[in-house]
Amino acid sequence: MKILITGVHGFVGTNLVKALSKEHTIYGLDIISPTKEGVRFTFSWDYLDKENGIPEVDAIIHLAGKAHDTKNQTVSDVYFKVNTGLTQIIYDYFLKSKAKKFIFFSTAKAAADKVDGVLTEDVVPSPVGPYGESKIAAEKYIQEHLVAEKQVYILRPCMIHGPGNKGNLNLLYGVVKKGIPWPLGAFENRRTFTSIENLCFVINGLLTKDVPTGIYNMGDDEALSTNELIEEICKSLGKKAHIWKLPKGLMYSVAKVGGLLHLPLDTERLRKLTENYISSNAKIKKVLDVDKMPVDAKTGLQQTLMSFRG
Repeated sequence: MKILITGVHGFVGTNLVKALSKEHTIYGLDIISPTKEGVRFTFSWDYLDKENGIPEVDAIIHLAGKAHDTKNQTVSDVYFKVNTGLTQIIYDYFLKSKAKKFIFFSTAKAAADKVDGVLTEDVVPSPVGPYGESKIAAEKYIQEHLVAEKQVYILRPCMIHGPGNKGNLNLLYGVVKKGIPWPLGAFENRRTFTSIENLCFVINGLLTKDVPTGIYNMGDDEALSTNELIEEICKSLGKKAHIWKLPKGLMYSVAKVGGLLHLPLDTERLRKLTENYISSNAKIKKVLDVDKMPVDAKTGLQQTLMSFRG
C-alpha cells in the first residue's frame, strides 16, 4: 500500500514508519522535512493545495496534533487550531482523494477525563479542557462527513509509550531513578496504557483487513497500578522499589496545603496520580479477530524502559 502519515517525524510516526515501511510505501506530511529511513518523501502542508503536489495514496494516517500540555501553559486556541483545524483540512483532502482508508488519532481524553468502571466506545463524550474538547470537535467533524465508499477509523488510545517517548512516563522514570520514595503507595489505582508494539499491530490490521468504520478504544489488555509501574521501573534500573504507604488522609491534607502554597502536589494533581482510568480494548480486538494483543502490558513497559537506558 501507499500510505501518507501526517506528523510522521513525531514519536508515534517514527515507530509506525519502522513497523510499516518494510511492506508499504510511506510518504510523510509534517512541518519539518528531514530525510528519514523508510519515508519516500516528506511534504509540507502547503502541498495539499498544489496540483499534483502529493502522490495518490491508499490510506492516510493522521497523527499531527498538539499534545496535552500537562503544565497548562498552552492557550486553548492553539489546541483547536491544530487538533481540530488540521484534522478538517486533511480529512477534506482525503474525501477528494482516491484513498480508501483514513485513521485519525484522537485520545481517550476526548471521551472522558475520568472513568468510573471501564471506559467503552458507547460512553457519551464528556471531555474536560481544550485538549480533549478540540479532539472531540475533530471527531464530530469526521463523523458528520462520512461516505459509504471509504473506511474511517477514529482511535482513542490511552497513554502511548515506547522508544522515543517523551512525557509523564519519562518524568516518573527520572524521579524513581534518583531514589526518591513514592509516597502514594496506599492508593491502589489502575490505569490502561498503550504499548507502541500493540498500537502498530492494530494500525497494520486496520490497513490490511476489512474493518468497519467506527470509533475504537486503544490500549493494552491489562491495566497497571502506579505501584506496579514504579516496581517495573526499579526492576529495569536494578534497584529496590521504595513505595511508602502513607495514610490517605494525610496525603489529602498535604495536597490541600500544597494547593494553597502552590507546591507540586495539590488536590488536582493528587487526583490525577491516584485515580483509576481503565479502558476496554474488546471492540478493536473483536474486529481484528484476535483474543489478545501481541504484547502484554508489563512486557511492553519493560521494552520502553530499556529504551530509556539507551
